[in-house]
Amino acid sequence: METDPRPLHQRDPLERFSDRAADYVRFRPTYPAAAIDAILARLPDPRTLTAADIGAGTGISTRLLAHRGLQVFAIEPNAAMRDAADPHPQVTWIAASAEATTLSERSVDLIVCAQAFHWFRHDEALAEFHRVLAPGGRLALIWNDDDRDDPVTNAYRHAVTRAAARDWTGKNPFTPERLGDSGLFSPPRMQHFLHSQPLDLAGFIGRACSASYVPRHGELYDRMIEDLTAVHAKHADAAGHVALGYRTDLYLSEAARLSSRA
Repeated sequence: METDPRPLHQRDPLERFSDRAADYVRFRPTYPAAAIDAILARLPDPRTLTAADIGAGTGISTRLLAHRGLQVFAIEPNAAMRDAADPHPQVTWIAASAEATTLSERSVDLIVCAQAFHWFRHDEALAEFHRVLAPGGRLALIWNDDDRDDPVTNAYRHAVTRAAARDWTGKNPFTPERLGDSGLFSPPRMQHFLHSQPLDLAGFIGRACSASYVPRHGELYDRMIEDLTAVHAKHADAAGHVALGYRTDLYLSEAARLSSRA
């Protein structure tokens, strides 16, 4: 049960996931292998690279990078999320923020922000990313978004939206142009990938409860459970699973080689 009485939109973004870590580990979707391929495309051997996963959460994207051979600094300010992460020999966890990573200048070849950049103070974060990236280093911003063409996913989204009410607020809207306009990074190259997440009823409900803007108890929560249960019953296959559809959006950019850093 939540102990913070404030509405979610009034809370510090660093605190919003403190009571969601267990659900995050169990029910958040991963990212398609093709998206990780694209992040690493035309870079040197991954075993020679150092990456920073900024806003690493419980390490979903961190582990995908580490499994490819990269050494990864996982930057995550929320203690509950860090504590919920599985250890990995190639991952170093750091309690720090996107705007002040504590990493050394020019110390990483790749920065990845998975489902996280919208929580950051963009101008400060981009300046910090440029500081810690090697000249010409790569920035990858990636999000799993709902597949709006999928009926199950649309029904899920409707149930969650009804429960979330005004607590959707708190994110900083991202526009791709912001990267090039910063003067610190090249205009982004955009790629999109489709994938899905099979879920039983517990997983279907758990996926919803992992979102920071969804209530954990009360009338809105009860109504959401009823709605999700009905959606699952209508669409489940013979094994008792439904598939949530995602469109993974990836934005790739390189750090500009400023004369002051030459």
